[in-house]
Amino acid sequence: MSAAESFASARSIGHDAWIGAARMSFAEGKEIYAQDEDADLIYRVIRGAVRTSHLLADGRRQIGDFYYEGEVFGLELSSAHRFSAEALTSCEIAMIRRTSPASGRDVQIDRLMWAAAGSELARAQSHMLLLGRTTAAEKVARFLLDVQARCSGDASILPMSRQDMADYLGLTIETVSRMLSRFQSDGLIRFTGARRFNVVRPTSLAASAAF
Repeated sequence: MSAAESFASARSIGHDAWIGAARMSFAEGKEIYAQDEDADLIYRVIRGAVRTSHLLADGRRQIGDFYYEGEVFGLELSSAHRFSAEALTSCEIAMIRRTSPASGRDVQIDRLMWAAAGSELARAQSHMLLLGRTTAAEKVARFLLDVQARCSGDASILPMSRQDMADYLGLTIETVSRMLSRFQSDGLIRFTGARRFNVVRPTSLAASAAF
């Protein structure tokens, strides 16, 4: 199963567990939970996009991942969050506790946690493969294809900044911008806004990603 298929599966499995879940709205840039905060809740993006990140002791930032509508995040094996989560855009987030006293919901939550764990494993493997790409072109092309697979509709959205992309891919912001410009000038992608794009030649973009 591909990473995109795992994400889609996690969106649907355990869906009933979210019925009646608490919801909160977050403005762009607002923190949803902090690094090292108690991890007693599981979160789902209802609207918007979310970024997770980890602040290293020397002040550097490691991007964990990006989450789109319908995707579950915040699942931890330990009692605390290793990453913080921030709203990349204006967001609406659903929240449920990892264990619920409500009758009949524990099985649904267990199924949800298993699905979310599988999705997170797929994300980790996908990110590992992404960082293992030898060239900047391969990394950026693979990232764009992953985003396209996770977006619905005709156009794909890049809610994250170029710096976010650079930190996630282990590149400089200048390199990311140069690769995006190159793919657009080569006719592989077309930007219809600052953060909205279409993949015009998917086969060629996949070749650039060394698939």
